[in-house]
Amino acid sequence: MLLTVDVGNTNIVLGLWSGDALVGDWRMRTDARITADELALTVRGLLGPHADAVTGISALSTVPAVLRELRVMLGRYYAGVPKIVVEPGVRTGVALLVDNPKEVGADRLANTLAAHHLHRGTACVVVDFGTSTNVDAISARGEFLGGAFAPGIEISVDALALRAAALRKVELAPPRSVIGKNTVECLQSGILYGFAGQVDGLVRRIVRELSPSGTEPVAVLATGGLAPLVLGESETITDHVPELTLLGLRLVYERNIRP
Repeated sequence: MLLTVDVGNTNIVLGLWSGDALVGDWRMRTDARITADELALTVRGLLGPHADAVTGISALSTVPAVLRELRVMLGRYYAGVPKIVVEPGVRTGVALLVDNPKEVGADRLANTLAAHHLHRGTACVVVDFGTSTNVDAISARGEFLGGAFAPGIEISVDALALRAAALRKVELAPPRSVIGKNTVECLQSGILYGFAGQVDGLVRRIVRELSPSGTEPVAVLATGGLAPLVLGESETITDHVPELTLLGLRLVYERNIRP
């Protein structure tokens, strides 16, 4: 079985693949202070009965401190297992049509590869709802064209509670109506419908650049832990693919390590 590991700024997501099928996935909080031994213990605990069935590993990390410990863990606990860590120099098949390709995060590369795999021959927009909200553009040929960053939902909620004395953190849930009748509902309305509008606005502008005539189809894929919060209110998202980054990691592994 192939173990895929996606280390993000907020969460570490694990996926276990049997061929093309994702047989299990787990999510844990990212701690920049975690050690290689702690990481290995947690991973084995989450995998449970599948811990000894791992025959390959594909991983990425957008957190440098955890990337270092991830490498140590892979070398110490999975020494005999074929493995790949997505970083500059690793073959992905993705052309990076940006000013500085080294700036493109490994997660954005994995998402690009997976989106093109799912919608080959169609331009795509990937909206990744994570620590930041990333909106990336992908050509019909699978080229990474760039995108836009916006503060993530949780970051914005935390910042608002920190800077506004009369406001506080609230549950991320839909209010009774857009017009809030109390402080909690006002915050929930602004967060939910505000972010949905932000995403739709960015996506529409990107789609106009990808398809100036409006005749070429463009798939809009949502992924990331906070995507379900916005899905029902977005007018532009066409697909929800929670395992998109894990799929990209699987595809990178298949490109670089043959059975």
